[in-house]
Amino acid sequence: MRDHVTHERRPLVRFFVCGEDLSHEPPDAQLPEAIATGAEPFFIMGAIAGG
Repeated sequence: MRDHVTHERRPLVRFFVCGEDLSHEPPDAQLPEAIATGAEPFFIMGAIAGG
């Protein structure tokens, strides 16, 4: 999920919690309480790009 050289999140990996896209949040940002307690799922999705 991170680039091996820059250690940045890969651009086509998206993180969704409680219906919100948190892909651009800092990696150490606090998760919502519902995610931290396991009441809601944490989704990691590969985005699809085309052209």
